[in-house]
Amino acid sequence: MEIIVEDLSFSYEGNHVLDHINLTVQSGETIGIIGVSGGGKSTLLKLISGLYDLQSGKIFVMGAQNFIDRRKNVALVLQNAALFPASIRDNITCGHEMEESLICHACDAAQLTDWINTLPDKLDTFVGERGGKVSGGQAQRIAIARAIAKNAPVVLLDEPTSALDNDTSAAVITALDELTKGKTVLHVSHRPETLTGCTRVLRLEGGRLYAP
Repeated sequence: MEIIVEDLSFSYEGNHVLDHINLTVQSGETIGIIGVSGGGKSTLLKLISGLYDLQSGKIFVMGAQNFIDRRKNVALVLQNAALFPASIRDNITCGHEMEESLICHACDAAQLTDWINTLPDKLDTFVGERGGKVSGGQAQRIAIARAIAKNAPVVLLDEPTSALDNDTSAAVITALDELTKGKTVLHVSHRPETLTGCTRVLRLEGGRLYAP
């Protein structure tokens, strides 16, 4: 089992967001979670990925319970891509040593190569503060290339196309298909139509998970 969530609860300033959540995701499964905006879906992914500290309950990813070890096993793609004020290359590698062939593969898979080849500085182009020098779709594909290069066994998707227009979404969806190929995936959204191809779809409502 790739992901195990046991009796997980979480509150923000007294507001109970997650209430005794239990979830098991098998290797190779793609699980969708539907729910309203602000209903706790993003919080669940950030807890699984180790970005948030646990308040109660347990989470295991690939058998790892420690948040540092969980992070190594997870690639997280958020609704609004978080880019560093650095080059495209450094945003993909996160400053780690990485073979050029792997970076190029990640760019190809994320539908970035044609655009990068039009830039004077290519992979060394500065993306600006918070990615301000690139479009939303380009930023999202850079974030997906980062996840592809990490090659983690578990992929967490937090509404990765919801902030994009239809034309841009098509390119990002193609990139996501490459990212999730052969992986264990947990995909959350408030739009059921984005959760096609899931092994199971669950509903998060009132802090609890339900079968649809």
